[in-house]
Amino acid sequence: MHLMSPASTGSNFGLQTRRTLLSRSLASAGLLVLPTRAFCATGLVISNVTGIYSVVVARVETPTRTEEVTHAVRQWSGRVAVGGGRYSMGGQVAVSGGLHLDMRVMNRLVWIRREDKVVRVQAGMRWRDLQDIVDPLNLSIKTMQSYSNFTVGGSVSVNAHGRYVGRGPVGNTVRALQIVLADGSVVEASGTQNAELFRAAVGGYGAIGVITEVELELVDNTRIERVVTKVSLDRYAQYFDDSVLADESCMLHNADLLPPEFNEPVCVTWRTMTKPLTELGRLVPQHQNYGVEKNVLWALTELPGGSRLNTSVVHPLLTARPCVKWLNHEASLDVAELEPRTRRISTYVLQEFFVPRRRFLSFSRDLAGVLRRHQVEAVNVSIRHSPADGLSMLPWAKEDVFSFVLYFKQRTHARALEAVGRWTRELIDLAIENEGRYYLPYQLHATREQFNRAYPEAEALRELKRIVDPQSKFSNRLLNFAHE
Repeated sequence: MHLMSPASTGSNFGLQTRRTLLSRSLASAGLLVLPTRAFCATGLVISNVTGIYSVVVARVETPTRTEEVTHAVRQWSGRVAVGGGRYSMGGQVAVSGGLHLDMRVMNRLVWIRREDKVVRVQAGMRWRDLQDIVDPLNLSIKTMQSYSNFTVGGSVSVNAHGRYVGRGPVGNTVRALQIVLADGSVVEASGTQNAELFRAAVGGYGAIGVITEVELELVDNTRIERVVTKVSLDRYAQYFDDSVLADESCMLHNADLLPPEFNEPVCVTWRTMTKPLTELGRLVPQHQNYGVEKNVLWALTELPGGSRLNTSVVHPLLTARPCVKWLNHEASLDVAELEPRTRRISTYVLQEFFVPRRRFLSFSRDLAGVLRRHQVEAVNVSIRHSPADGLSMLPWAKEDVFSFVLYFKQRTHARALEAVGRWTRELIDLAIENEGRYYLPYQLHATREQFNRAYPEAEALRELKRIVDPQSKFSNRLLNFAHE
């Protein structure tokens, strides 16, 4: 077990010792969460990709083996939270004054069976590192997010999804999990063994234990070709059914709604193909600079007319040329291409909403109206599809749904956070009124009443948690909100 030394993340603010002691006292009492960069006390501060909603914790451990996780859980008498890539945006990976288990060093291959197309890895492995293992075998990850930076265990904990046609969330491709429970015991869980624990761990945000190993299905790598089509908003759902879902060659699909009108989906579909490659690389190289992409992102959100520039020039240029590549190349995108040059005064954030197919058009139009009325600095809204989730105890898709992934820019000062909270709650109400739900890894703007309406199944998860974790050892900001 490796204990991280305290690091001063707030020295630029000239904080005095007494303020540091005060912040630690508040943190140990579970009362301090840092909403912005304006105040970051010297100590163990767990931040996320947005730079907002950081949490002061008492201790950080970086285990490398399951036995070390077991030891840490047994020895720590307070609350415990688990984190991976830290891409959840509202404090879901930490609990004030508690122990933070940083799983990113727990990233080794356990085994791989090429002939069965199955792999088992430690939970802290990133998808990109797993791709380095499977690509030489001409295999591909069956389901993952659109970007490869996230950890496998973190993706399972939020039951993430990507652009894969007809496959739904990543939990559908998980064969088994190894989980450390609150008493330090280690259990194997799957659809047939400890099935309730399995269902609670997939999309359970660490509520019932620490996922330490994940067993996943793989598929063959294949060549894919990009096809770009514009359709009208009222025709999109039928277009998806007829031209994407019904076509077995379609591997990946999303449709972008662009500001300011959000009324003409630009459909980007990747179909299996045997044509010659236009992109020869097997995987996207790691650690690239992406300076041009960062400048374009700044221009689209800061310059007058930037949104119309995106619609008329930038987005068409990105999708105009023919492209045939390996599936693994498209699946190994680096989220760094979306990273701004600085997050000191503004940051980029996601929100996501799920609605049944029959409510697609009404929600789309009302969503656009809310974004325009509140002058949301949206980069785009990406539409994906998922079949019903019959696995997770906390499902975001109780039936076939379209997901609306809103990528937007917001300032980091307190008034901006309050404003975003207001229109986010408006969109959550809109999703619920359309028989849908909202996604939980993002800023925690929902009210408790909204959460309970969107996720009535949460009571079953609470009941199981009372059995396997009666002292609520495993916690984070989301679980504090959802399980009280």
